[in-house]
Amino acid sequence: MPFLVVSNRQSTKRLFKPSDDCEQPRVGRYHPEDEITIEVVVVVRQKAVSGSVCADPTRFRDGDAMTPAGDFASIVRLEGVQMFFGAVHALRDINLSIGRNEIVGLIGDNGAGKSTLIKVMTGVLEPTSGKIFVREREIQPAEFSVRMAHDLSIETVYQDKSLAEKQPLWRNFFVGRQIVNRFGFIDIKRQKEIAQKILIDVIGFRGVGITVDSTVANLSGGERQGIAIGRAMHYNADLIVLDEPTAALGVAEVRKVIEFVRRIKQSGRACVYIEHNLAHVHEVADRLIVLDRGTVVSEISPKDMTVPELTEYLIALQHQA
Repeated sequence: MPFLVVSNRQSTKRLFKPSDDCEQPRVGRYHPEDEITIEVVVVVRQKAVSGSVCADPTRFRDGDAMTPAGDFASIVRLEGVQMFFGAVHALRDINLSIGRNEIVGLIGDNGAGKSTLIKVMTGVLEPTSGKIFVREREIQPAEFSVRMAHDLSIETVYQDKSLAEKQPLWRNFFVGRQIVNRFGFIDIKRQKEIAQKILIDVIGFRGVGITVDSTVANLSGGERQGIAIGRAMHYNADLIVLDEPTAALGVAEVRKVIEFVRRIKQSGRACVYIEHNLAHVHEVADRLIVLDRGTVVSEISPKDMTVPELTEYLIALQHQA
C-alpha cells in the first residue's frame, strides 16, 4: 500500500496512509515510486476545548467550548481587572459588562485608561489580575488573544491604520481571511461578489463613485470608517469596539460614522464606543461608562444628563484629589 508524502507551509514532511483519518485537504504533493505527481489535501481534526482557538466561531457558540447562543446576558464581562505597567497602575479593580444589542459609550479624559481597557477586552493586553468572561464562560487571560477574540466574534475598529490604503476594497474585506477554492487559490471572483454585497446591503454605499475595486486612498475619512465597520459586521461580530471613529473628521463625515454606529445596533449587535467628543457618543449610546485615572467612577444614562451637564461633571472629576 503506497504512502502519501504531504508537505506543509514550513516545508516539513509528514507521511499518511490512505486510510488515515483526514477530513479536508491541505495542499501538498504526492511522490510515490511510480512517478505520479498529484495535488492532495489534508486537514488535521481540531477539538474545541476551553480557551482554545477555533477557526469557526459557531463552535464557541454551539459546541462544548462556549455557552450556546441565546443563553448569555453579557457578551463580555470583566471582574476585578487590574493592570500595571511597572509602577503605573493603569486599571484599578474594573468591573463592567457589555450586554447584547446595546451601545456603551466609554468616556473619560486623556490617560483615564480607555485604550488600555479595550485592549484587555479584545485580547491585545493580558491584565495583571482579574477575570474575563465571554458569553458567561470564563476565559483564561493568559490564553486570550486577538485571534481568539475574532473567533469569539469580537472585532475592533481603530481610528486609523484599520485598512490598507493602496489596496482595493475587496482585498481589505478579506485580509487574513481569504476565500480559497478547492486548490487553495484565492477565489477573487467570489470575494468581489461578497464585497459588493457588503457595500450595498451592510454599509449602504449605493452610488457609482465607490466600487469593490476602489482603493482606500480615494475614500474620505467617514467612508473608510464605514468600510471598517462593515467588515466587522460581515464577520458576524457580536461586539464591535470603536476607538474614536470620528477623530479628525469633518462634520459631514461625522454624520456618516454616526449612522454606521446606529446600523450596528439595528443589526442586533453590541458596540463599545470610545469617544472624546461627548456630543457624538451622547447621541447614540444607551449608557455611558465614565473612567477616571483607571477606575470606573460612574455609569450614566444619556437621558439623565445633558451634554453640558456631562461636560461639567468630567471637568469636576479632574479637580478632585
